[in-house]
Amino acid sequence: MNVKHKYELVNGLNIFYREAGNRNHPTILLLHGFPSSSHMYRNLMIQLADRYHVIAPDYPGFGNSDQPPMTDFEYTFDNIAHLINDFVEQLNLAKYSIYVHDYGAPVGYRLAVMHPERVQAIISQNGNAYEVGLESAWAPIQAFWKNPNDAAIRQDVLDILTIEVTKHQYVNGTRDPESISPDNWNNDQIHLDREGNQEIQLALYFDYQNNLKQYPTWHEYFRTYQPPVLVAWGKNDMFFGVKGALAYMDDLEDVDVHLLNTGHFPLEEDLAISVDLIRHFLETRLTGSSL
Repeated sequence: MNVKHKYELVNGLNIFYREAGNRNHPTILLLHGFPSSSHMYRNLMIQLADRYHVIAPDYPGFGNSDQPPMTDFEYTFDNIAHLINDFVEQLNLAKYSIYVHDYGAPVGYRLAVMHPERVQAIISQNGNAYEVGLESAWAPIQAFWKNPNDAAIRQDVLDILTIEVTKHQYVNGTRDPESISPDNWNNDQIHLDREGNQEIQLALYFDYQNNLKQYPTWHEYFRTYQPPVLVAWGKNDMFFGVKGALAYMDDLEDVDVHLLNTGHFPLEEDLAISVDLIRHFLETRLTGSSL
């Protein structure tokens, strides 16, 4: 099943996305994390496209989407979520499951709160929604929230954007680091090194504190609408710990939690396991859908 590579003009911005599968099948909206893009879903999409319509956009400033200057686009999670909502509406995606990873969680859960009637199921793969899930690797960013103008603190955050740390995010916590392709971090770093991108990433780091303020709203959404949720979590994630995975059970009745022995990007080392979990989960939850 071929993956198509397309652009959609949304609010004056060229939004790149990957698409595969039959639009008459249930849709999965794949929302990427940091520092990646829809590239992280390249293999998963091929595995799911026989039974599902899968679609994965790049956010502005990430991947192959436009990178408007900060004077023209406000890089906040609220703004990105509203843009992706407009993208969804332009593509006439009336119903979908959302797969959230890392930054995909604050984008996806905002979409769910805006339009709960559209969300059929949720797959969270290291997509955090609970403060207990934040690990010590967040310390430099949390310090930045308190003192954004401190030069030393700012430099600590900028250091996260180096190739060494980008690679570390992919290999840390994996069973076999040599099995992880360097194409991942090299591809991400090309985009992180673009002129103006560091300031964009700093803006999103600073705005991430506002995601924590949204957590109670997301928890209320979980409790009220009770979407079926699959949690397939890399348990050795340096950023989002196991407590964040288990916390979903506090608010959801139909939640299936699996802790995978890998790191921040489970699809790189445990693609086959992830595919099996997603297939079984969706096939048992999307009753009445065209599978």
